[in-house]
Amino acid sequence: MNLELRLKDPAWASSAIENIREFAGAIQGDMAKAAREGVFPRHAFNELGRRGLLGMLTPREYGGLGFGVPEYCLVEEELGRYGLVSGQTQAQGERWLNDWGTPEQKSKYLPGLANGSILFSESISEPSAASSLKNLQTTARREGGGWLISGEKCHINMGVESDLTLVYAMAPEGLTAFLVDTDQPGVRREHTHPIGLRYSPTANMYFDDVRVGDGAILGEVGKGLATFVSTFNVSRLGNASALIGIARRALAEASRYAVTRPVGSAVVADFQGNQWTIAECYAEIHAAVLARDHAANLAQQGHDHAMQTSVAKHLAIKAAERVVSDVYALIGGYGLYEEQNFGQYMLDVKLLRVAGGSSEILKNHVAKCILKDAQLMGLA
Repeated sequence: MNLELRLKDPAWASSAIENIREFAGAIQGDMAKAAREGVFPRHAFNELGRRGLLGMLTPREYGGLGFGVPEYCLVEEELGRYGLVSGQTQAQGERWLNDWGTPEQKSKYLPGLANGSILFSESISEPSAASSLKNLQTTARREGGGWLISGEKCHINMGVESDLTLVYAMAPEGLTAFLVDTDQPGVRREHTHPIGLRYSPTANMYFDDVRVGDGAILGEVGKGLATFVSTFNVSRLGNASALIGIARRALAEASRYAVTRPVGSAVVADFQGNQWTIAECYAEIHAAVLARDHAANLAQQGHDHAMQTSVAKHLAIKAAERVVSDVYALIGGYGLYEEQNFGQYMLDVKLLRVAGGSSEILKNHVAKCILKDAQLMGLA
């Protein structure tokens, strides 16, 4: 639902949407099985890479498409719309390496991230610190010309399946990001089982004196906060886009049902109250898309977009939560069974409500931006 995204190649965007729609039809059964079993469909993910849908943010010289944030958002929304495994975490890895990687790191990892042969994860959250970076307990200490990383991480998407993970740890100089190949000695992983997006399983990861060299440092020692913020503000637009995609899917399926389900001599969609439900849900999606598009365009132009990104994800959460709840006015008992997708949409949205920054965190950030600005961000 592209309203104002400033795309480099609109013709590519149209073909990408059709590409995703066609692939979704072919892989629908496999995706449903993966969701039921809580397993990552690596073959489907690799096919996204083969189709060029994972490398939007990777430059062409490293095997990507050389596009930007608007194209990333468009693809993430369509993947959510059709219930396919997301490339969001992969895109975060690309963004981190593009912005902060050395030439050696880029050459080693970016081609594989773009084509899907290297699966990326991020090891940030911890059991005792959640995502509060200043309270992280994972440590990195110098020894023998390198570093030893020790600690425990949680809530890691595709942690067990990933080939490369970005670990945030406290060095003596402060927060530092390290690129760690997951086949390193001392890396241990175990699955956890999320309620939503079950084809993207989560994991706990344990690092027991994992040895890496200076070449594993992303950015500068002690400057991990800068690497985190630069990427997560874009990542939240991916979250917003996925939420918009799920909301579109739920409302489209419910609306199609409402125009065919008889109620006496009428159908469900003939009743004014149900028409208002459709209109109000659509308006919420429309508002979220406009906010997402605005933030994505600002990001691509290199402007500060942290507040606009927070607004976009907050509105996307509101829209998706309303849609997946209110559609029950249209579908009634039809949506109460596991054979339908509506219950799973609710769980998927709950997961995305928290991932990358909860609605409460986003509202705190927006309020702080308004209150510290002399013009109250345009209100005055």
